Amino acid sequence: MDGHNMTSGEPPILLELRGMTKRYGPVIACDDVAFSLRRGEIHGVLGENGAGKSTLMKMLIGLALPDGGTIRMDGEPCRIVDPIQAASLGIGMVHQHYSLVDALTVWENVALGEKGSLARETTRDRVVGISQRYGLEVDPDAPVRDLTAGLRQRVEIIKCLRHEPRILILDEPTSVLTPEESEQLFEVLGEGVRREGWAVALVSHKLDEVLQATDRITIMRDGRVVEQVVTAEADASSLARAMVGRPVTLRAGAAAIGGSVEQIVAGPGHEVSSDGRPPLLEIADATLRAPDGAVLLDGLSLEVRPGEIVGVAGVEGNGQTPISRVLSSLLTLDAGRVMVEGAPIPTGKAGAMAAAGIVVIPADRHASGCVPEMSVAENLALSSMPKMATRGILRRDEINAHALRLIDEFDIHVSSPDALLGELSGGNQQRVVLARAMSVDPKVLVAHQPTRGLDVGAIEYIGERLRAAADGGIGVLLISTDLGEIAALTDRIVVIYRGAIIGEMARSELDIEHLGLLLGGSVEAEGAA
Repeated sequence: MDGHNMTSGEPPILLELRGMTKRYGPVIACDDVAFSLRRGEIHGVLGENGAGKSTLMKMLIGLALPDGGTIRMDGEPCRIVDPIQAASLGIGMVHQHYSLVDALTVWENVALGEKGSLARETTRDRVVGISQRYGLEVDPDAPVRDLTAGLRQRVEIIKCLRHEPRILILDEPTSVLTPEESEQLFEVLGEGVRREGWAVALVSHKLDEVLQATDRITIMRDGRVVEQVVTAEADASSLARAMVGRPVTLRAGAAAIGGSVEQIVAGPGHEVSSDGRPPLLEIADATLRAPDGAVLLDGLSLEVRPGEIVGVAGVEGNGQTPISRVLSSLLTLDAGRVMVEGAPIPTGKAGAMAAAGIVVIPADRHASGCVPEMSVAENLALSSMPKMATRGILRRDEINAHALRLIDEFDIHVSSPDALLGELSGGNQQRVVLARAMSVDPKVLVAHQPTRGLDVGAIEYIGERLRAAADGGIGVLLISTDLGEIAALTDRIVVIYRGAIIGEMARSELDIEHLGLLLGGSVEAEGAA
């Protein structure tokens, strides 16, 4: 994923924005922003959640109309009022949240929005042609519902490329991708930049990918551009400081800063004594099959003790989600057991895990962690509603008091407890999910991809809260595909592969080569340890 090297002399500017300003009521989302894109370059746009990055790109694509500022294409002034006009100017965008229709096939999704009559074979051939040209292999007849996140993104990119754009905008493109899928994406972008002369705007909060994939970087904070640098002259710590407005601890912010695992693992971790007590959480010989017979969990066993953060490391799709769903009482084990402080807890029984003291922060906060259409106060009260009702009628004053206390304790940036959760940045939404989880005084906190899609400041904060929870005696199970996060936060690491734990090591004993072999399923690596 090496940055694209520009030839001698600066390439021509395709797009130039000056003084771009956008207000939403009293909030200034973009404040006098200047930005440009040159032919044959990848330009990174960095910033925390809520910094104004996405709003700037929405104005460029015609999804938001600016309150001030000018846009020039090829040196000529223009006004972009909707995505159709943007497409006619050669501007395409791949959004963070996919807009595909699950019930349709790949080629049918690509054809959506096309004018005129629809010829199946012609459209399919076009999809195949774009796929082959850019290395975006995908079955045109596959139902979208059956595709992985990486393949879904390929379909979104194909939809965008069918209009042959000169300017390509990608908003947080790797937030749900595996490292391998991210590598493939940047290979595609690099090929398009070299061969087609694309100008690419890469909107991200991940410093490592921006440092490796871009030519120039614009950093935004609080709606303004605070710095613009040539990538070759930048480093992770200075970019993080510009993003957040203060120094950021490399260890706590490792997942976003992109420091190597070798840099992060220094330190012994926390020694946890059992004192003869049973583990807070024990999963023993857990076996689970999908309705089609596929093995989801295969005799999986692990335990978490008080004050300990145990990291579950593994390539996505090896059983992490089934663990989370079992501990959320959403799946029933075929065999094996779950115990809290030595007492067995029935699986698949609604509310049983929560009643035993297990709270889960799900991987997808939008799908199952919160309700964007409800207020912040209502979301914060979801786990405690029965305690805030009299004869089935909610006590609004108690709900608001509960919300104000958590908003203050977890530093949630929101105008009012009555604000809709969907109006908050991703980092603040995750703070709401974490605050609600901690408000019920759990014995075990299961955090599944807790920092996915968050910026460096939010990642640092979530890491600090997980450590504080463990220091308070809670057992924390951190399920993550980010090795930097696992190495920075955990006391002990277990490796999951095809539904089973195949290796374990204390963080103080972390061997990167050994860990890499285990992630690939090498049982010999465990035997050699």
